[in-house]
Amino acid sequence: MAKTPSGKIHPKLRMVGNANFEVNQIRAELSSTLCLPASVPTSSQCRGEGAVPIAPNSSAPIVAVTRNWEPDKRTLVNVFVDLRNPSVPAIPGEKHRKGSIALAEIAVADVQKIAARKGVAMVSPSESLKFSEPVQSGDVAENNAQKAPALPKGARQGPVLVGIVDVQGFDFAHEDFLAPLQAGGKATRFVRIWDQGGRSRKPPQYLGKGGKPRFDYGSEIRADHMNKALADSAATKLPAVDLEPQSQTIPGSHGTHVASIAAGNSGVCPYAFIAGVLIALPASDLDRRKSFYDSSRLVDAIEYLIDVAEELGKTENNGSPLPISINVSLGTNGDAHDGSSPLCRWIENSLSISGRCVTVAGGNAGQSAPLTAGDLGFVMGRIHTAGKIASRGLETRLEWTVIGNGRSDISENELEIWYSGQDRFRVWLQPPDSSEWIGPVDERQYIENRQLPDSTFVSIYNEIYHPVNGCNQIAIYLSPYLKRGQVIGVASGIWTVRLEGTDIRDGRFHGWIERDDPAPVGKIGTREAWRFPSFFSERTNVPVSQISSLACSPRVISVANLDLRKSRIHATSSQGPTRDGRLKPDIAAAGTDIVAAKGFSGASNEWIALTGTSMASPYVAGIAATMLSLSPQLNAAQIGSIIQRTARPLPGKTFDWANDAGFGVIDPQACLDETLKASRRQDITDIPTS
Repeated sequence: MAKTPSGKIHPKLRMVGNANFEVNQIRAELSSTLCLPASVPTSSQCRGEGAVPIAPNSSAPIVAVTRNWEPDKRTLVNVFVDLRNPSVPAIPGEKHRKGSIALAEIAVADVQKIAARKGVAMVSPSESLKFSEPVQSGDVAENNAQKAPALPKGARQGPVLVGIVDVQGFDFAHEDFLAPLQAGGKATRFVRIWDQGGRSRKPPQYLGKGGKPRFDYGSEIRADHMNKALADSAATKLPAVDLEPQSQTIPGSHGTHVASIAAGNSGVCPYAFIAGVLIALPASDLDRRKSFYDSSRLVDAIEYLIDVAEELGKTENNGSPLPISINVSLGTNGDAHDGSSPLCRWIENSLSISGRCVTVAGGNAGQSAPLTAGDLGFVMGRIHTAGKIASRGLETRLEWTVIGNGRSDISENELEIWYSGQDRFRVWLQPPDSSEWIGPVDERQYIENRQLPDSTFVSIYNEIYHPVNGCNQIAIYLSPYLKRGQVIGVASGIWTVRLEGTDIRDGRFHGWIERDDPAPVGKIGTREAWRFPSFFSERTNVPVSQISSLACSPRVISVANLDLRKSRIHATSSQGPTRDGRLKPDIAAAGTDIVAAKGFSGASNEWIALTGTSMASPYVAGIAATMLSLSPQLNAAQIGSIIQRTARPLPGKTFDWANDAGFGVIDPQACLDETLKASRRQDITDIPTS
C-alpha cells in the first residue's frame, strides 16, 4: 500500500493492505472478508487440523513487523467500488454492477490499482455478516405467535415467491414444507436452494453479460432434485436431506425455522413458492480460510433470488416475474448507520422495481445491562455511543473494553466514529493501564499498524468528507500480533478514546463497535483464546441506535421483537433511530417463544420455540408476500407505508414512532384490507356538491 493514503480507500482496506501474506493468511481465518485461493496448500498454513499454535504474552519486546515486504498478491478480498457514473468501464475482478456500484473480487495487492483507476470514487471492503444465535425458549405446546390473516372477501391471489437468506440449512423434507401430489406421495414446496458452501451440484446457471455465469460457486439444488430425494427416501428409508445434502444441516436449523414462519404450511403464507439461499458459515478454521461469508454473499443471494423470480414467472405468471418477498435474518454493523453503505444502496436500487420487498431483522443488541445476576447478555448490546462536543477546545472520553479475566481476544476490534462534515475533531487513544496517549491524530492524518510494547497493533484514521455521505469518519483498529506459530491477543482492559473539537459548528457524533461472534479458539499459555466482542463501558454506552446497519436502509422493512404474551418489546431487541434520525425499526412483530419447524431432527422432534428478531422478521416477510399476491404492482415503499399505516400501538402507547417498537405492532388483517384499498379509486365527478 502506498505510503501516502488515498481518501478513495476505506481504512480497513488500507490496514489489510499494509500487511504481508503471512499476517493476512491468519486474518483470513479470523475474518469473513478475506479468503485464500484454492491454490494455497493447507500444509503452508499457520494452523494444522484446526489447532491454534499461539504463544503466551511475553514481557520481552517483540520486533515490529517491517513494512518493506512485497504486496500481498495471494489473499483475496471482496470490495464494493463506488463509481463516479454507471458507464465507467468494467473493473478487474468485477462480478456484478448495480447502477454506479460494482462488486469485485480482487487480490489485496490490487486495491491501490483499483482506487487509482479513472472514474473510481471509493473502494470499500465487504462487511462481516452477523448471525445472532436465537434463544431456545418456551414450550412447543404453546405458540406465542400472531396468526396468519384470512384473505379479504372476494380477494384474488396470484403466485408469489418467498426468498429466505439464512444459515444452518433448509430441511426441505420437513412436513411443514410438503404438499400432496395427485399421483400420490408428497413434493416439497421449495423450488430452489442455493447452497453457497455446497459442492454436490453445479452452481446456478443464470447468465450475465457476455454469456458468463453470474455465480461461479456453491451448489444449486432444484425442485426436481429435492423431489427425487423424497421419492428415493420412501424406497431406501434414508432421509431425503441425506440423499440431497447441503453443506450445513444443523439440528434446529435457523434457516428452516425462519422459512417455516414465513411460508411453511403452518406459517403466514402457506401457498407461496419458497427459495432459500444458504450463506456458508464454515465450521472449521481451514474451511474459513478458503471461503467468503460476508456481505458480498448477501448481494449474490438477493441477485440470485431475483433471477429465480424471473425464471419462475415464465411458467407460473404468464411470463411476468413473480413478485418476491425476501427475508434476511442476518445483519451488518459497520459503516455509518444511515443507509449509505454500499450494501444498503445496492438493495435500495433493487427495490426500486415494483413487486419486490426485503424484510430485515433489526438485531438482538438491545440489552445494555444485566437482567439477572451473572447475566452477560449486555456484552452484545453495548455497541453504540453518542455525544456532542459543544465548542472548540472541549473534549469527551469514551471507554472501550476488551475482555480479560483468563481470556485473550485474538480478533481485530474495530470502532467507527461518525460526525458532521462541518466539524473537525482530533483523536487520541490510551491503552489499558497506561498514562501515555497515542496521538493526537488530526484530520487527514493516520497511524497505521503501530506496534505497542504489549504487542498489540493500533491503527487510527481521521478521514473527512466520506464520498458516500459527505460525513467525517474516525476509524480505530486494535489488532492482535499475527505470525505463523505465534498469535498474541489484544491487550485486555479499558482503552480510552479522547475526542477534542478543533472546529465545531454542529458537534454531534455517533460511534459503533463492529461485532465479533463469541467463539473459543484455543489456548494462549494458560489463557483461553477467543474471538470476542469488545464493548463500551456502562458510562460510555448510549442504549439507542443499536439497530443493524443493514436495517437502516430506507426501503427495507426493519422489524423489532415483540413479546406477545407480555405485550412489550423484548429486552434484546435493537433500538433505533438511524444516525441521521430516520425512524427505524419500522414495525414490531411477535418474535418471542415462536414455535416453527425444527430442521434435521427427525419425525419425532419436529418443532422448536425460538426467540429473536430473526423470528419476528419472517412473519412480516410472510405478510408482505401475501400483500404482493393480492397486489403485485406494489413496490417496497408502498408496502412499508401500508404496514406503518395499519400498525397498532402497544398498550399505553400512542401512534408516535418509538425507539424500540417502531410504528407499533403489525396488524396483518388490516394490512391486507388496506392493500386492496390502495388499488381502488372512486370517480366522484358527477356527485353533486353540497
